[in-house]
Amino acid sequence: MRRLSQKLEVHEGRLIVIGDRKGPESFDLPRTRFYSLADQLAMPLELASKLPTGHYGRKNLGYLQAIHHRAAAIFETDDDNAPLDNWTPRSCEQQAETWNRPGWFNVYRLFSTEFLWPRGLPLDQVRDGSLPDSPVRASSVFAPIQQGLVNGSPDVDAVWRLLLDRDLEFTRRANVVLAPGTWCPFNSQCTWWWPPAFPLLYLPCFASFRMTDIWRSFVAQRCLWEIGHGVLFHSPEMVQDRNVHDLMRDFQDEVPGYLNNSRIGHLLEDTRLEAGQDAVAENLVRCYEVLVQARLLPQEELDLVKTWVSDCRKASA
Repeated sequence: MRRLSQKLEVHEGRLIVIGDRKGPESFDLPRTRFYSLADQLAMPLELASKLPTGHYGRKNLGYLQAIHHRAAAIFETDDDNAPLDNWTPRSCEQQAETWNRPGWFNVYRLFSTEFLWPRGLPLDQVRDGSLPDSPVRASSVFAPIQQGLVNGSPDVDAVWRLLLDRDLEFTRRANVVLAPGTWCPFNSQCTWWWPPAFPLLYLPCFASFRMTDIWRSFVAQRCLWEIGHGVLFHSPEMVQDRNVHDLMRDFQDEVPGYLNNSRIGHLLEDTRLEAGQDAVAENLVRCYEVLVQARLLPQEELDLVKTWVSDCRKASA
């Protein structure tokens, strides 16, 4: 976090830290605003009192604060990730190869020859070594969600860590954007968001700790397709020195994903959404309605999503 704060000073960015029951009572870094639980409850946001404590989903309040303060872009990360020397604010306009393969695609295969896959990829897709047809030559694309890969301890699932765990470095290559209809999980480890995608930042609070950002990524991708965009993946600008994890606890938290990630993809593909930027928030709600109807999330999640949309609109007004 000190290294990130130094980078933000150079680029006049600001760091928002959302506290919880565990953790420090303050966060003394330049250009940083720390919100304790008491600070959060004092926010003029309905969501603040409704979110569970002890859950990653409290980051939703940080997103709303950034939106309220008219952030031109939001970069999210975790406290065990540090920027590399090449880290710099990105633009939503990027040169990127477009890869098109309807269904699931392991984008890590384009950045590494190692046998690995992103957390959230359905396990029955892991051994699929095929690649899509050759990409469309790199051109300028508008990408309101961009996922950076991370060196050191990249984002993989507990199965990979239990069997194959080791430090890794990805190959540097051209940016990759996935065409609508091509699924790949993305996470919250090193991710850029721009205003057209801000409503899609919502982290579900009744998903497990290891699935909340993954299931968010599926909803976000599906909604992006309706505005004609896909998620962009780029070479590492961060390195992770991973906090200590209980891998069997991680595995337990990932079981809902192992059993349901593929199903969620099918459900969302079959969901009728409205095209256009003005429909993004309504499409978000519709996706969560489908997940609640399928009993993948409880009704309480839908109530939080609607509160999020209301607070998001107020914050951006």
